[in-house]
Amino acid sequence: MISGHVNSSPEAVVSLVVRGPDGHEQGVEAVIDTGFTGQITLPTELITELGLPFLGQSRAVLGDGSEILYDVFEVSVIWDGGARLVNVDAAETEPLLGMGLLLGHELAIQVVPGGTVSIRPLLLS
Repeated sequence: MISGHVNSSPEAVVSLVVRGPDGHEQGVEAVIDTGFTGQITLPTELITELGLPFLGQSRAVLGDGSEILYDVFEVSVIWDGGARLVNVDAAETEPLLGMGLLLGHELAIQVVPGGTVSIRPLLLS
């Protein structure tokens, strides 16, 4: 199980460890964004620091209807007790955890400042 908390904003936040290809690790606080269908976003500075491999570019349509082009990299995330390779979208914002990484999991949030956040794997047949 992955645990977190609700901050004063109120946003659901979890702590994750991301790892570059050389084994360098960095802890990040990621805001859960159920409107984001990708896996995770990280700022370019951290992507560069970790030396993440570039996979290509992708397009996204934002909530206001505008379209953006962004870079996609690969990162190892410690998830459910093990390392998992996922796509990371470069975004100059706080790290976001999206529905792509939550797929196959149950998300429970006590939506009050200081409330608990829990992410548990589903037992799918």
